[in-house]
Amino acid sequence: MAKAPVLTPRADDFPRWYQDLVSKAELADNGPVRGTMVIRPYGYGLWERMQQEMDARIKAAGAQNAYFPLFIPQSYLTKEAEHVEGFAPELAVVTHGGGRELDEPVVVRPTSETIVNDYFSKWVQSYRDLPLLINQWANVVRWELRPRVFLRTTEFLWQEGHTAHATYEDARDYAARIHQDVYADFLENVLALDAVAGRKTARERFAGAINTLTLEGMTGDGKALQLTTSHELGQNFAKAFETRYLSKDGREHYVWQTSWGSTTRMVGALVMTHGDDDGLRIPPRAAPVQAVVVAVKDDDAVLDTVRGIGDRLKTAGVRVHVDDRTDTPFGRRAVDWELKGVPVRIEVGPRDVENGTAVLVRRAARSKEPKPIGALSEILPTVLEDDQALLLAQSRKRRDDRTVEVTTVEEAAEAASTGWARIAWQKLGVEGEAQLAEQGVTVRCLVAADGSVPASDNQPGNIAVVARAY
Repeated sequence: MAKAPVLTPRADDFPRWYQDLVSKAELADNGPVRGTMVIRPYGYGLWERMQQEMDARIKAAGAQNAYFPLFIPQSYLTKEAEHVEGFAPELAVVTHGGGRELDEPVVVRPTSETIVNDYFSKWVQSYRDLPLLINQWANVVRWELRPRVFLRTTEFLWQEGHTAHATYEDARDYAARIHQDVYADFLENVLALDAVAGRKTARERFAGAINTLTLEGMTGDGKALQLTTSHELGQNFAKAFETRYLSKDGREHYVWQTSWGSTTRMVGALVMTHGDDDGLRIPPRAAPVQAVVVAVKDDDAVLDTVRGIGDRLKTAGVRVHVDDRTDTPFGRRAVDWELKGVPVRIEVGPRDVENGTAVLVRRAARSKEPKPIGALSEILPTVLEDDQALLLAQSRKRRDDRTVEVTTVEEAAEAASTGWARIAWQKLGVEGEAQLAEQGVTVRCLVAADGSVPASDNQPGNIAVVARAY
């Protein structure tokens, strides 16, 4: 009798495959309130690895961590008209507390530009106080009408950076630094995600920003997923909150600002980009567990060997887990580790102990071969780096293979049914962008002719990257 598949095949129903995998790999469950999620320990372990890697990069860029309240007076959001208009449909508003109606409704944090600026206006007095570089790790609430675990949820976890600068140029350069040195570096070198770095069009720009930089990734079904954004806020919030400073010559000026963020959506991006019909494939640098050593049978020599391998790998700097649960059938455990996408599985049975070998199973390369037990500590670091590079190469090849050059709105819409399209922005323009939007297709970003991030929307030679998006 044929074995029933653990997951819905991706080719049959990609969204269902995604939901199956998130559940069966024990990443998360749906919460009791529509649009919320319970992140399970394995899924949270992935987020913790992402936090650690990004936090180190954020601090290297000079920002310090702080924390601002979850509740924001509703009046704060109305101070910046474009900002409140952009977020109004997503707001969760508290009108009662402590058994009585509040004097002023409070908004559950959708983002923190307004409350941060209220305090920046107190903290910034002189040019000596600038630049002010703040980041916070927190949760936010945006009422989501079409939720999907990790990708779009009413409540999600994120980091949000907020900065104040003396000049436009300093703010612009810092937003670009975060975009490249923090986000692009993290996505490529930790998550092994190929991403297109570009500039959002005015239609897609963050509410209240003068420019939004984005990194867009392609999922396994050829759609786009916005991974991170970095915004130049200009002086819009500074003027709304009177955030000003005295320059060296004693004149008063409004600060220039940025904000930038990344969310638990990146866990979903990892699933959708690297996952296959057998489960997750986690890039080794992002993996909470890089290698699992599995005892095939309940045998004293086997158990001693797998525990010894675990100790030696840990000493070698590998994040390792020893699976000695021999009361659970080996086949079931092997399938579970495959689902969870642990980069390397080391299997040891009685015959392996006799031969002085272990079976090395590589999740990304889909290979399986015996290796000398004594050499594992030396072999593993190279294997992990090779598989990290393999996943990035596969992600990049998918985008290359499924991106086409087009010249008309109709061709762009057709191409977006299976992948991405690139079209000259001069040919598309805002009218063409609006036509695509009517068909559920968006301009994900603008890129310069040489692939760099353009300095302006209408820089000659700009190319629009067009796709359907999650």
